[in-house]
Amino acid sequence: MMFKLPGRMRLSTAAVSVAAILAPWPATAAPRAPAHGFTIEQVLSAPFPSSLVAAGQGGRVAWVFDKDGSRNVWVAEPGANGAFTAHPISAYAGDDGVDLGELDWTSDGRHVVYSRGGSLEGGGPVNVLSKPSGALGQEIWVASVDGTATRRIGPGHSAAASPRDDVVAYIEAGQVWVAPLAAGGQPTQLIHDRGRSGQIAWSPDGSRLAFVSSRGDHSLVGVYDFAAKTIVWLSPSVDRDVAPTWSPDGRSLAYARIAASNAGLFADSHEAQPWSLWVGDPVTGAATAVWTASAGAGSAFHPLESETNLMWTADNRLVFPWERSGWLQLYSISPAGGEPTRLTHGDFEVFSASLSADRKRIVYSSNEGDIDHRHLWELAGGTPRQLTRGATIEDSPAVTSDGRIVALHGDWRKPIRPVSLTAAGQLVELAAAAMPADFPAARLTEPKQVVFISPDGVKVHGQLFLPPAGRTGRGPAILFFHGGPTRQMLLGWHPMDAYAYMYGLNQYLADEGYVVLSVNYRGGSGYGLDFREAKAFGAKGASEDNDIVGAAKYLASRADVDAARIGIWGGSYGGLMTALGLSRHSDLLAAGVDYAGVHDWSTIGGRLGPGAGDPAADLALKSSPMGAIDKWKSPVLLIHADDDRNVPFSQTVEVVEGLRRHNVEFEQIVLPDEIHDLLRAASWNRFFHATDDFFARHLHSQPARR
Repeated sequence: MMFKLPGRMRLSTAAVSVAAILAPWPATAAPRAPAHGFTIEQVLSAPFPSSLVAAGQGGRVAWVFDKDGSRNVWVAEPGANGAFTAHPISAYAGDDGVDLGELDWTSDGRHVVYSRGGSLEGGGPVNVLSKPSGALGQEIWVASVDGTATRRIGPGHSAAASPRDDVVAYIEAGQVWVAPLAAGGQPTQLIHDRGRSGQIAWSPDGSRLAFVSSRGDHSLVGVYDFAAKTIVWLSPSVDRDVAPTWSPDGRSLAYARIAASNAGLFADSHEAQPWSLWVGDPVTGAATAVWTASAGAGSAFHPLESETNLMWTADNRLVFPWERSGWLQLYSISPAGGEPTRLTHGDFEVFSASLSADRKRIVYSSNEGDIDHRHLWELAGGTPRQLTRGATIEDSPAVTSDGRIVALHGDWRKPIRPVSLTAAGQLVELAAAAMPADFPAARLTEPKQVVFISPDGVKVHGQLFLPPAGRTGRGPAILFFHGGPTRQMLLGWHPMDAYAYMYGLNQYLADEGYVVLSVNYRGGSGYGLDFREAKAFGAKGASEDNDIVGAAKYLASRADVDAARIGIWGGSYGGLMTALGLSRHSDLLAAGVDYAGVHDWSTIGGRLGPGAGDPAADLALKSSPMGAIDKWKSPVLLIHADDDRNVPFSQTVEVVEGLRRHNVEFEQIVLPDEIHDLLRAASWNRFFHATDDFFARHLHSQPARR
């Protein structure tokens, strides 16, 4: 569960009238927190980069910059002495609520195709601006690298340009379409699939197109032959086939097969019927399993955070992620079968990986030797070589056509930005001028690694933000819980947009005088399989509640924290953690802000798993905030977008009904037509200003205990 923030409107408790619901926030204030030297808008002002992708020719690299809700495609051109020059090739303006991403290069490196509009997390058109004319659909666009020609191709998303540079294939309404890259031609539906198509992959010569047809309880890998105008299905089964990947010569196709399962939303993912790798003939459809995961750890497939999960290298090896050791590592195997070779070793996780255009190098990010940061490593036929190190974050690497490594990079002061790695190992920004001059880097505080033991003995990592000006005596503190839950907050700016923004708010709150603890609770990534797939987690017992208690007691034990003034906030699964903490531990937590939280597991999933009956539903309710609604005493601010496609808006409706029944003080902000991953900068700003105001009134306004 992920997300993107909002103006000002206040709703109080069960006694609030319709007039109060419609009224603007009052100009007069409850007691405010101390003023400081930067604003929320300033700490969120750096453009956020995403979708970093290298061209197959010309040494170029492209990415998306989101600057205050305006998203544009940027391109960096290689120059002398390893330097790059960067510029935008699109010119969209304003906080328009229009998403942009899914970049792909034409093979000649002269054009970028991309998706614009709708929700790139799925779910189709959105109308964030509530336009009377209705929602803007998703569209495919193409732009030249010099920015002189930008053209709409047609409705759709997930575009992939043909290696022949004649057409682009993409998905529209769950079907595969193609359109000429040159102006003047019309899009046509290539495949009429009974399922919903996706994961399109061109053969190296552009003569065939592989795709995945999702059909509810199973999925198939198909290959469309442009000359024969036929589809071949590779060894169809009842299982879920994913990640089609071509051999360098285009004569074979590899893919992963995940065993069929009727498991529900809350099924145990620690172990499963073992997944497997298959290699097939795209002409005949004959395919065989070349490897099957062992039973036990790693039997359940878990992907990398990047889109690439299966790579076919120039030396004829298939490289894939596997958790056999209890940690997500890289392995390789011959396409003919045999025993896999472990490529990475140790108690750490690999997060994203990229194969160079010549298929000879793999660059990946991991937390090897530095579990709360991420750094770049390279595999080029031997032992992994570390490329970056220190108190920094590097992720989403790629290799340019001329062999240079680019990535997203940040630290605890400066947010994530695109960089290139020089031969001397130096990181050089691709668009240094894009950073606002008044970005408050000098005012930020370096988060400190904290490790505490939860009441049930689980070791939990966190990042502690202390007020830069220091503190005399005890004062208020705030707990933060990320979403996901398979996420990891870091000791610096995060490489995912929502968590970068939330890191920014934690910095703002610390500068305002709060002690802030960001908690990497069980169920998250970065700390191994057993930590991520924790026992009795979520709807099966809410064991993560122990981490709320452990974190609150850690803060309460500090000499600079007033135990009576500890707040809690988070979004999505972090909203669930907020509500769970307030419902069970109002004695430890004085107030909270809950964005898009899950409040009742028994009503969200539709089904809880095979044969789930009343006992499973009863446990799901007991594991939820609604299961302890009668113990909820502390005030809460609820924020939710009402076009949320990840967490049903009904979850907030249900908790409001419960809070009203028990006369619990609450306020609410509803964001009409926004989605889970908030698209507008105005939405983020509203969310964060409301959070700041709520904590000021409920934490700073109370006298400190001595």
